[in-house]
This record gives sequence, C-alpha cells and structure tokens, in this order.
Amino acid sequence: MNYNIALLKGDGIGPEIVDSAVRVLEVVGKKYGHTFNFTPYDIGGISIDNNGVPLTQETIDGCLKADSVLLGAVGGPKWDTLPGNMRPEKALLGIRSAMNLFTNLRPAKLYPALKGECPLREDIVAQGFDIMIVRELTGGIYFGERGTRQGKYGEEAYDTECYSRMEIERIARVAFETARKRNKRLVSIDKANVLDTSRLWRKIVHEMASEYPDVECTDMLVDNAAMQLVRNPAQFDVIVTSNMFGDILSDEASQITGSIGMLPSASLNETTRGLYEPIHGSAPDIAGQNKANPIATILSAGMMLLYSFGLSEEYNNIVTAVDKVLEAGYRTADLSHGAPYLSTTEITDKIIENI
Repeated sequence: MNYNIALLKGDGIGPEIVDSAVRVLEVVGKKYGHTFNFTPYDIGGISIDNNGVPLTQETIDGCLKADSVLLGAVGGPKWDTLPGNMRPEKALLGIRSAMNLFTNLRPAKLYPALKGECPLREDIVAQGFDIMIVRELTGGIYFGERGTRQGKYGEEAYDTECYSRMEIERIARVAFETARKRNKRLVSIDKANVLDTSRLWRKIVHEMASEYPDVECTDMLVDNAAMQLVRNPAQFDVIVTSNMFGDILSDEASQITGSIGMLPSASLNETTRGLYEPIHGSAPDIAGQNKANPIATILSAGMMLLYSFGLSEEYNNIVTAVDKVLEAGYRTADLSHGAPYLSTTEITDKIIENI
C-alpha cells in the first residue's frame, strides 16, 4: 500500500522526535511492503517565523490532502509575548477545526518495566492499569462564545459551554465502539449535578447505552473521577468526557504512568484521516541536544497505522518493539535518574532493531 503523510514537525524537540518516528515508519514499510510518502509543512512558532502566522492555508490544504498527519510539538518562550490569536498553540485549535477532528484518543498505560516511575503507592502500582480516554475535541467551552465586558464589579470575562445532541452522540458512539473492542467497560464523566450541558450529556449517553447492551456503562462526576484516577486507576477501561474535562483528566492520567514522554495520542474525524501526536510539549530547554524521548511520537505513528490505515499487525510490531526495549533496561534521559541513558537516535535504533 502507498500512503501520503503530512509532517508537522513544529518547534523545540518536534523535528527530532518526528524524524525518529519517520525512521521507524520507513523500516515498517520496508518490512511489510508499504510505501510512506512524507511531506513537511510549517506549524506553530516556525510558521510564525517563516510565514507570519501560526497556521497557513498551505498547511491546512496539505493536511486535508494527505492520508494522515503526524505532529511533533509547538510553542516556546520565543513566542510567549505574542497576542493570543498569534501564539503557536493557536495553530492546534485551527488544524483540529479545519480537519473536523472531534475525537481525541489518549491512552494511559503503565508499562511493567516502568512501574518504578509511577508516583502512586506500591499496592496500586501492582495492579497496573491500561486506560483509554475518549475526549470530545471540537465543542464545549474551548469553542464557545467568549469575551470581556464591564460588569457590576468592573471588568469581567466570560466563556460559554455549549454542546449539541449531534456532538454528544458522535463522541459517545466512538467511546462505546472503543469499549466494545477492549474490556467492554465505559465510564462517562460529567458534572451533571451542576451543569445543564452535563445533564444533556448524561441523558444522551444513557439513551445510547441501550444500543450497546454488551458494554457496561456508568456515570461519574468529574471531581470524583479526578480522585479515582489516583486512588484506583485500574477500575477504568474507557473514559468518555467533554473537551475541558478531558483536557484536565488526560493530563492527570499521563502523570501516573511515570513519564509523559511515553504517551501517544490520536485525533480523529469521521473519515480515516487523523492527526497523531505525542502528548508532551516542545521542551525547548533540550531542543537540538539529541536527548528527547521519541517513544511517544513513535507510538503515535503506530496509532496512525492502526486507526487510519487499518494495519494492526504493523501497529503491534511497533508496540512490541518498544516493550522489548524497555524490558531490556534501555532508558532515555527523562527516565534515567542520573544513570547512563540512550540519546534520541540511539533509542530509536534499538526500537528499529526489534521491529
């Protein structure tokens, strides 16, 4: 098969980790008889420097033409003084909107070889956990009406949360289908004791649950969910929640795995085209030093093979290779705790050896 992939390397360590993922994809392609064609486009700070804006129409068009998109990271202190609409991070909202990426899949898995990195108690760690967070990505408070005005007590600001039936139904369906392919347990997280949007969310999820009698579906308030993630993460299989709640809870879940350098993500629309990226930032303090952990980006490329291209064997090959490298004791700088570690290129070499 022949696949066209748009590369958005971005800023900081973005180019280094994307280059590592490209190397892995090329080896996988050679092994399984696929051809991956890569076309780079600017995004974020580098796009501001080169084009005056964080996201150009050329980049949008390139991503829409490609079979899928691999993103590194955006942002850095160089652009921190720019107004909000010109910040590198604005490009992320723009490309998600342009591609209609309404689903964000964020796995949070505790690798057996990295149990010592988990900050939770040993008895909790011993159970392990493997969670998939399904976050609604294009609705809610991040995309609602907002502004500032003069109020009774002076200047005030407002942000509006709004969800439609269509938006809730489509993300819930993704979550139910995801749960059906895993351990058939779904927790829907909301704030239905306070918010009207959450009450509509819960109502619709309950209606849809009748279509999936094989999936155990329960509700949990978001404040309780935040506590339960650190108290007993093994209770969760698939979580579905709104844009803002998902943003917060997925970051919390990433921390209990021990390293955000290990965690990939997939942002999907109703087609097979998606955008795949590590969950961490651009880490400008180590950019260009060959110290970044590329595993999250490599696993993101693996998710691309699975979710956009349907290449499950190839995906499993990458995941197994990463597992073997970790079990062999190889570590990157973020996991070394002062001990000897492998560089970005060296850990990539080890993964490729195991593919």
